Amino acid sequence: MVHLLGNQHSIFDQFLMELRDEVIQKDSLRFRKNMERLGEIFAYEISKEFSFTQKEVTTPLGAAQCLALAQQPVLATILRAGLPFHQGMLNFFDQAQNAFVSAYRKHHKDNTFTINIEYLSSPDLTGRILILSDPMLATGQSMLLAYRELLQHGKPEHTHFITLLASVEGIEYLKKHISSKDTSIWVGAVDDELTAQAYIVPGLGDAGDLAFGSKQ
Repeated sequence: MVHLLGNQHSIFDQFLMELRDEVIQKDSLRFRKNMERLGEIFAYEISKEFSFTQKEVTTPLGAAQCLALAQQPVLATILRAGLPFHQGMLNFFDQAQNAFVSAYRKHHKDNTFTINIEYLSSPDLTGRILILSDPMLATGQSMLLAYRELLQHGKPEHTHFITLLASVEGIEYLKKHISSKDTSIWVGAVDDELTAQAYIVPGLGDAGDLAFGSKQ
C-alpha cells in the first residue's frame, strides 16, 4: 500500500516546497531542519498504524487510563542523506533502536552505475516494526538493496519504507520486489520523470550535498 502525504493542504506541503526551492536550499541549516520536520510528520502519521496498550499512570490528582505504544519501532536510514530525516523520526520515537546502512552509486565509464553497500549496523529485527527511510526514491535500487541487507538481521513483522520524493518508476520497482502483505510505502510527493542518469525531475537535487556540502 502506498500512502501519499503531500498535496493534502497541510504544513507538510510548506516544508516540502521549501526543500525544493533552489533559493531556500542555499541555507543548509534550514534544509536539514525541514527534512527533520518532515521526518517528524511521517513518524506521527505512521504511528497511527501501530498497536497501543492501556497503561495506568498516576497524576498529582489521581489515576489516568492512557495509551502507550505496544513496542518501539526500529528506525533505519541510508547514509548520508537520510540522517536529518531519520533524526526527525527519532525525535518522536525517542526510545527506538536504530540501524544504519551506507549505500552509494558507483558510476562506470559507460554511464551506468551499481549500488554498493559498505557498512551496515542493525539490532535484531525479528518480529519488530522496521521503518526504513531514504529522502529520495529514484530507481528504488538503493532502498531494496538496503532492505535485503537488513533482512540478514531477522525478519520484521512489518516494514514501512518512507521517502520524501519518489519517481513513478521507483515506486513500481519497489512494489514489484517486496511483499504487499507486510510492507507499506510512505511518500511525500511523486514526480513523473527520471533522467537517464537516474535523477528525479523536478526533484530537489542531491539531498546529501544540500544537507552536508558537496563531495568529490
